[in-house]
Amino acid sequence: MHEHLRVNETATPNSTLFSAAFGKALKNKRTALNLSQEELGFRSGLDRTYISGIERGTRNPTLLIANRIAEALAIPLSVLIAEAEKPMQEGGASAV
Repeated sequence: MHEHLRVNETATPNSTLFSAAFGKALKNKRTALNLSQEELGFRSGLDRTYISGIERGTRNPTLLIANRIAEALAIPLSVLIAEAEKPMQEGGASAV
């Protein structure tokens, strides 16, 4: 019999690292565009505190939310994901 896994039951080390890396990539793109968290929140229809949580790696956005953020930054979501993957490919936790 197969065990049923519950989504988000526990975070794996890789998912935690990816959340932190995604948050860092988001912050880098946002600051490069000279946008405040508040302005990005306004553009994406999200609260500033939610943006802050993503950037700190404590919030894990859905793909739909991540795509809304990417659209607000005027970049493809794949760019944010690729930026988040770089440190993980280059050495994991020490690179984040």
